[in-house]
Amino acid sequence: MKKGFCCGTFDPITVGHIDMIERAAKLCDKLVVGVVVNLAKNSYFDLEQRTEMVKKATEHLKNVEVVRFSEHLPTYVIENGFDAVIRGLRNESDFDYEIGIAQLYEHFFKGRCETVYIMTRPEWSYISSTIVRQNFELGADVSGWVTDDVYKLMKKYKNIKKQGE
Repeated sequence: MKKGFCCGTFDPITVGHIDMIERAAKLCDKLVVGVVVNLAKNSYFDLEQRTEMVKKATEHLKNVEVVRFSEHLPTYVIENGFDAVIRGLRNESDFDYEIGIAQLYEHFFKGRCETVYIMTRPEWSYISSTIVRQNFELGADVSGWVTDDVYKLMKKYKNIKKQGE
């Protein structure tokens, strides 16, 4: 695959996300990771903070570029010549949601791009950004669920939020 696109809110980016991005990067000559503005979610970290976390977490991957993303995904993908949109699946609930998304995307792709799924590794299947945030806010050590650099950034941003209250 020449050019893949993977996107998410990454609020924050977890070790499961990173594992999926690393595996996707092996499939592509170039992988673009889009940090999304999701209008349906109230993000804990702002777009700039999440983008910084994703860049830090993927800097070891030479064929990965990180961008901020707030556009109509199928249009962006077609206009930028992507061969595939790569998505992650943790469980049956993800599959039920993602199959509808894939069918919607195909309406716009019309065979010009494929949706490819990567299954999470079992050791990361219970981790989500929501689980990380909730446990982090309650004072739990979530360092095993995010990289050390991301954990440091999370603590930094939490302190900034406290000062702003």
